[in-house]
Amino acid sequence: MSDPALEDQIAAATAYENLYVGALFQEWAPRVAEAAPIQPGHRVLDVACGTGILAREALARVGANGRIAGLDANPGMLAVAERISPDIEWQQGTAESLPYPDQSFDVVVSQFGLMFFPDRQAALREMLRVLVPGGRLAIAVWDAIENSPVYPSWAALLERSAGQAAADALRAPFVLGDRNELETLFENAGASEIAITTTNGTANFPSIQSLAEADLRGWLPVMDVILTETHIQRLLQEAEDLLRPHLTADGNMVFDSPAHIVTATRT
Repeated sequence: MSDPALEDQIAAATAYENLYVGALFQEWAPRVAEAAPIQPGHRVLDVACGTGILAREALARVGANGRIAGLDANPGMLAVAERISPDIEWQQGTAESLPYPDQSFDVVVSQFGLMFFPDRQAALREMLRVLVPGGRLAIAVWDAIENSPVYPSWAALLERSAGQAAADALRAPFVLGDRNELETLFENAGASEIAITTTNGTANFPSIQSLAEADLRGWLPVMDVILTETHIQRLLQEAEDLLRPHLTADGNMVFDSPAHIVTATRT
């Protein structure tokens, strides 16, 4: 018997994979893997793996003697991830209580997930726990929303037209943009050799509509904000007017998308 709730989660995760990953997340997977750095034979855990873009990058690097595990709390994300790459060990669970023994992995990575953990310090301690001594942690988080040329005005429009919950969902990925707060978080979790590199990425959506639909159909449902189709259509039209100044000559939405990559070691 089908599970309507799971079907909704899979639909949201499929939209997330199709609308977001190539436009926004794909370029970061090699950068995080290099920052670790992931080597042949490594055992690698991807925490908050989503639909698996970073885990797939890790798999390409560890070779036949390596091991890749991907963990996420959302079963819809995992269903899509397993459909794309069945060779990875996909596991449902939370970052604050990793279902792995101590010292199980050489590298732990997480790409744009730390911002959403209810207890970030506990999650980092768990990631350090499952690392071998000297093991490497590499985590990417978005820079502050003020450093994006698009999302501040888009979030303000959502707040006016769709309410606080929708705006908060759009702003949520940017809450760890302060480098000092980020470093303190890792220090308090017991990490060593902490380094933060701020790197500029380039978001590349084929149109204003594709960007807006990625958020309205892909991201907001993941954050449990569901809008009616009528509401979505109205917001798509409002987005066209708001974001038109950011279009390139060929009609694409291309804009800076800076992020911090934090690396650390288990002592």
